[in-house]
Amino acid sequence: MVNRTVVAPRKKKEGTLKSYYRFDLLLHFLSNKWHSSTQPTGALSWSRPLHIKNPSFQIPKQKSKNPDTRRARFIPFHNFRSETRQCKTLPRSHKPSSTNPSVHGYRLLFMALLACPPRIHLLPSSSFSFRSSSNRRRFSLPEARSAAPNGLSVSASDRREANDVALVWFKHDLRIDDHPGLVAASRYRTVVPVYVFDHRILSRFPDEMLELVLFALEYLRKSLRDRGSDLLIEFGNAEHVILKLVKEVKATHIFAEEEVEYDLCTIINIVQESLSCVPFPCGSPQLVFWKTAFYDIKDLKELPESYRDFQKLKFPLTTPLASPALPGLDITCDRGTLPAFDDVKRYMDGNPSKLEESWTSIKAMSPKTILWKDSIYQVKMPSVQVEGSEESNSGNSHQASKNMQRKRLEKSVFISRSGNLVGGGTDVVLNALAAYLRYLEGTARDDWQEVHEKLRNAESRKGASFGALFGCALYLGIISRRRVHYEAIKYERERNAGFLSPFGYSAATVAAAVDGVNSMEWYWLLALKCLTKNDGRYSPRIWRWKGYLIQYTVVGQQGPAVLLVHGFGAFLEHYRDNISGIADDGNQVWAITLLGFGKSEKPNIIYSELVWAELLRDFIVDVVGEPVHLIGNSIGGYFVALVAGLWPAVVKSVVLINTAGSVIPGYSSVQLAEGSQISGIAWLGAQILLLYLRSRARSILKNCYPTNADRVDDWLINEILRASYDPGVLVVLECVFGFNLSIPLNYLLDTFGGKVLVIQGMKDPLTKSNLKLSLLKEHCSSIIMIRELDAGHCPHDEWPEKVNSIIREWTRTIESSLQAVETI
Repeated sequence: MVNRTVVAPRKKKEGTLKSYYRFDLLLHFLSNKWHSSTQPTGALSWSRPLHIKNPSFQIPKQKSKNPDTRRARFIPFHNFRSETRQCKTLPRSHKPSSTNPSVHGYRLLFMALLACPPRIHLLPSSSFSFRSSSNRRRFSLPEARSAAPNGLSVSASDRREANDVALVWFKHDLRIDDHPGLVAASRYRTVVPVYVFDHRILSRFPDEMLELVLFALEYLRKSLRDRGSDLLIEFGNAEHVILKLVKEVKATHIFAEEEVEYDLCTIINIVQESLSCVPFPCGSPQLVFWKTAFYDIKDLKELPESYRDFQKLKFPLTTPLASPALPGLDITCDRGTLPAFDDVKRYMDGNPSKLEESWTSIKAMSPKTILWKDSIYQVKMPSVQVEGSEESNSGNSHQASKNMQRKRLEKSVFISRSGNLVGGGTDVVLNALAAYLRYLEGTARDDWQEVHEKLRNAESRKGASFGALFGCALYLGIISRRRVHYEAIKYERERNAGFLSPFGYSAATVAAAVDGVNSMEWYWLLALKCLTKNDGRYSPRIWRWKGYLIQYTVVGQQGPAVLLVHGFGAFLEHYRDNISGIADDGNQVWAITLLGFGKSEKPNIIYSELVWAELLRDFIVDVVGEPVHLIGNSIGGYFVALVAGLWPAVVKSVVLINTAGSVIPGYSSVQLAEGSQISGIAWLGAQILLLYLRSRARSILKNCYPTNADRVDDWLINEILRASYDPGVLVVLECVFGFNLSIPLNYLLDTFGGKVLVIQGMKDPLTKSNLKLSLLKEHCSSIIMIRELDAGHCPHDEWPEKVNSIIREWTRTIESSLQAVETI
């Protein structure tokens, strides 16, 4: 902690100051004063009192040319004049030299504060980044009621720039607390907040998430109105709505949060194009992208792709921003009405580009529902209602949505009695977070007891309850990751008299919250870096599945869709020489990195083969949008067989490359075991397995490439080792010990009933290839072709040209047969 010496005012006598006060004593007094009182939820304060080690310390001269490096920043808090009278005065021998420019500057600053409102609050500095469509700019803004882009606080009368209007486009940032875009926009004379109900954005949400959005918008509008502003509600395509508002209010700047999801990035690009195509009298408005910088990273190029290297750099954490003061919204345009849940559903059902219900209803049939009812063949008829499914497939969607609508329970922080989603405004989520962090403490509050009960039910494994309860609120931006981290660390300091142990956190809930937001931030930064990096092969894209970031790519604009699924511990780049090779034959080739692998997110959940099968199903329905030729290697082959067996309507054909899974003769029924919590043995096994894989990665891979070991190059080894240090990788490895591959391949493939190609590397060290092929030939009637190769476990990467040729020929044959059937 840097000691500060600042001159405080004394009683005036003939225009002079009577005595000088030590500013660090004032800080010490106010810090103790703040911590002796009860802080409101979400209040900003230092997490521990200041300690003065050297009372005679004088402020040194500035070593940096940056005027912001030793800048103190203020927001209203206590009655400053009354408190300063209680500070002890220093003898004249401690009078700072007026020749010291630092002391003189603080003296002027302190005297200027007397003319400000009589309440101040000092907070540590923070910074965040902005990016315009043409260039990048970095701002360092204080947690003040208003701030200028150059980092200097300005008065309310000076900050309003004449004729400047800022449009703040809310998407997944439904809050005013810790909102850098809103803070930057608050310096303009007029601020116009707007939320657009765009069907392209809303269609990504299930019904429960839509309700959460409506609750959050209700609180957001109320918060803005309390500050003299308002939230405009609009329906339609974002590019049309933004263009119309820019013309109506004559906006000069549009503030929008930077996105990594491909669909949202596409919408933003369309907005930019629509604005650039229209002439404006005063020039085109500037689209400014902002992000809540969790770490103080000056340039994204500084970010390494390895989490281990990232931790070594020890980037400083930034501090949340306070809610800004906003100018009154005195525009005459229609502000819109917040719709009800049924209104939103009717709007989405009336969208002309909506996919056919027979296609999207496939997602309503969960794998457990299908397997438990032993009714897999119902999947071939998507229009049939599946009783007990999570979502209704009824043709009367309006009535179904009405039945699903739920009202918030009184004094509850959850949007439904049965669900685990914390929802509402930022204050509601902060209240739930306070209850979550204080789980070990007793409470008589009903709302906190409800949080504790939900926590116990959602704790499927250590720390998993945090994501289950707060994941959706973080995804929608009702609360920022930075705010969660700040509140968790503040509570940890309170528990330990201001001390943070280097050996871990004193409460498991604190560890879960901190680890959860740190992991989310890392994968968001990694996704952002991947989008800006272009290695010339193919462009990565990001898709959100249940709030998690999934990486994928596509090559080819048209043609039959082919989806490549990697094996355990691999990633989409494992098909590095297959994607373009298969696409060259006129195919549209998709490749995905599964949840928990590669550069996709690795959340703290229970992983299972059914989770990955659901992910593939949703990817085909939501992203690809048509049935695919499904190709999988190793355990990815088993996932492919699961998707084909459970949802045959989304699969044209199946290609299994050295697939995992067993063949059990005479198998005729499904016995699905319930998932169980991860045991201590699994945790220990995961630790040992991870150490073994890291130390023997090269030799293990070369054993899997027996006929072409040169393909095991440094790039492949480094990518596998890089992923092994990602946060959450141990959670994935723990679940290996709980995998249940009990549903045999012959049952799944016979249920699929379509065409199946088996490519088998006969020198696979992980399986008995001859025995497996003989069992597949004997017990899988749907298999029409088997190709044996002189290769190991990964023939697609060991001999990519051979495998590409086989797959190209296979897709041509299947497409010809399908076209022949359609013409009949």
